[in-house]
Amino acid sequence: EHGGIAKDGAKMVHAVSTTSVPKLTVLIGASNGAGNYGMCGRGYDPRFLFSWPNARTAVMGGEQAATTMRIVAEAGARRKGVALDTDALDAQEKAIIETFERQQSAIATSSRMLDDGIIDPRDTRAVLALCLDLCADAAQRSLRPMQFGVARP
Repeated sequence: EHGGIAKDGAKMVHAVSTTSVPKLTVLIGASNGAGNYGMCGRGYDPRFLFSWPNARTAVMGGEQAATTMRIVAEAGARRKGVALDTDALDAQEKAIIETFERQQSAIATSSRMLDDGIIDPRDTRAVLALCLDLCADAAQRSLRPMQFGVARP
């Protein structure tokens, strides 16, 4: 944060949101929170978005979510003057981490159609080349909105 990551992130978000070239995204590691937007995640509607098998996508990491929930619970207990059950907090923290780990995997993300598929890392170049060809072909096609297919009863 002190090094200016917020400023650099804002520049990246601006570039991604205003560009007119086709956007292709490959998630190769963790893609959490604002970083997902800055790197053209699903929220910026890339033409294609693929994940490697080891990719992780979530609002935040499991550890961060568990720590945040612990801080909220501790603050609430202090405010109410109630004794804190550390065993219950530890169990809650473990459950949150397990839930996030399960829900942020590439398989879970792809099963919710948040990407266009999981690709073998060795095939990345070929997949992106095909996608670029499709984007170039789409730019060459003219749309004819008043032509309809044959409708049969």
